[in-house]
Amino acid sequence: MIVFDLKCPQDHVFEAWFGSSKAFEDQRGRGLVACPVCGESDVAKAVMAPNIGAKGNSRVVAPPAARPNKAGTPNAPVTADTLKAALKSLAEMQSKMLETSQWVGRNFADRARAMHAGEEEHAPIHGQSTLAEAKALVEDGVSIAPLIVPVVPPEALN
Repeated sequence: MIVFDLKCPQDHVFEAWFGSSKAFEDQRGRGLVACPVCGESDVAKAVMAPNIGAKGNSRVVAPPAARPNKAGTPNAPVTADTLKAALKSLAEMQSKMLETSQWVGRNFADRARAMHAGEEEHAPIHGQSTLAEAKALVEDGVSIAPLIVPVVPPEALN
């Protein structure tokens, strides 16, 4: 897996994971990559800082002190390690949920609509749809949710 920082024309920067650089280009070309803030599918790779370990003689800076939240309890400081741990936990939970879900590929919108209409038995499914297909499903009252961590289609795995 490879992580890219992506940017939409409205300057929203977000992170996405792909099987390869080619997989990113393929998904972007098919309109499957969209900004999670505004939904814009015209995204490009943003400038990324390299992930380089600290020098052995570098000074360690203490994290900022926790500030109380609205409830009066202190919030833990957000660090790169806590963000990585949260993303890893999300990816693990999503992976566990997908174990009981069927991959339907590009048939996702049709299958979800058929289940909603009672033409097909309800079952957990996941797959691909365009942003327009997803919006149409939501407008028609079909309950769907995007996957938080991108999934490599089974046919693309080695």
